[in-house]
Amino acid sequence: MNNWLFNEFESVSAKQWKQKIQFDLKGADYNDTLVWKTNEDISVKPFYHADDFKEQPKVSNPKSTGWNISQSIFVADVKKSNQKAIDAIERGAESIKFIIPSETILINDLLENINPESTPLYFELQFLSETFVKQLITISSGTRIRIHTDIIGNLAKSGNWYHNLKDDFSKFKAIVTNTKSFSIDVSLYQNAGANIVQQLAYALAHANEYLNYFENSEETLPTLEVNFRVSIGTNYFFEIAKLRALRMLWDTLATAYNANPNCYILATPTKRNKTLYDYNTNMLRTTTECMSAILGGANSIYNLPYDAIYHKDNEFGERIARNQLLVLKHESYFNVVNNPSDGAYYIESLTNQLTEKALDLFKDIEKNGGFLKQLKDGTIQRKIKESAIKEDIQFHAGEEILLGTNKHPNAENKMKQELDLYPFVKINQRKTLIEPIIEKRLAEKTEKERLKNED
Repeated sequence: MNNWLFNEFESVSAKQWKQKIQFDLKGADYNDTLVWKTNEDISVKPFYHADDFKEQPKVSNPKSTGWNISQSIFVADVKKSNQKAIDAIERGAESIKFIIPSETILINDLLENINPESTPLYFELQFLSETFVKQLITISSGTRIRIHTDIIGNLAKSGNWYHNLKDDFSKFKAIVTNTKSFSIDVSLYQNAGANIVQQLAYALAHANEYLNYFENSEETLPTLEVNFRVSIGTNYFFEIAKLRALRMLWDTLATAYNANPNCYILATPTKRNKTLYDYNTNMLRTTTECMSAILGGANSIYNLPYDAIYHKDNEFGERIARNQLLVLKHESYFNVVNNPSDGAYYIESLTNQLTEKALDLFKDIEKNGGFLKQLKDGTIQRKIKESAIKEDIQFHAGEEILLGTNKHPNAENKMKQELDLYPFVKINQRKTLIEPIIEKRLAEKTEKERLKNED
């Protein structure tokens, strides 16, 4: 845009804007009236200005036009999963994420008539096996596939190693040697109630454990790719800033190790704010969450069906979820603009603040022994619980709103006969090395009471 168009207008500084606002408040305090604090202890101002920045913000990476639509498939039956994947690709899915529960899955049958050269494939393994990974790589014929194996993530989620610390790291090293990549499951922290600063700091500290492990080995860090699996929450602009901050933080950490500064982000909507009652509202939530993922620069996005918390996988729910992404990509021009959030003072400011606060927390974790040590002594779990409890109090006080649940609930809405899946936290008594981090939805307590009182 040519600057001469604005030559007749005098520039207005941030200070002048604030003075004008203060005058219009007629004596009310600016900070008390218009500035509010988030759970991340970030003060959100009523306006943002170029004066807030010492230098021009950098162009973000990667371009927002490069994201792909992914379909997540749990492989219970190989033949059915293969047909589901083929159908999803024909209906617009651009990549497939297979969740593999055991080594008995026949990969050749699973990938029949699927070309990994044209359709990127992601494999989330729920077990640890070097042999299985080698088989995957052989079948893919050298095509770059992404295999999500995260031994620390498994420890955090289950409370136990797959086998033991030494054996897990030995197998993990062999897998990384073959795949030239490793993964970090950040979604666990978000779904358990961690705030955004915690999510970012824990992602960084989590990754740092792996970098420390490989630093003095024969592995060449510059060739490794890190994959982050991230859940996207409902705070629209903050979630955009979260993904941007994650890339900045990883770049900083990777540079310190002379590692590959680029990362791959696989994003999906959070389960934390999804509801059993007024379930159609879940579609509105997932739509804005996918928008945040796109604008934040996620590489691949797989949507969460509106009924995922209480229905088994079904064609209708999955088709609607996929179509939401198709509409965003092909009818809403979310595949046209490269960096739409660049230069937005609000988003740039949030990105910088989240980055700084997460970096401070990361340094504190490292100063106190590192991520694994803090997992083992329960510090990480305690901090996440504190954040989740705070959010829970806000929800029950009506400050954190879930439409149809704690705001404008429909008393005629009955769900008891609709449950294919148990939608609440399951408690299985078992021995664990550490306290596991438990994912829990905000609405669970309210929903249990409503189910109990249904006729």
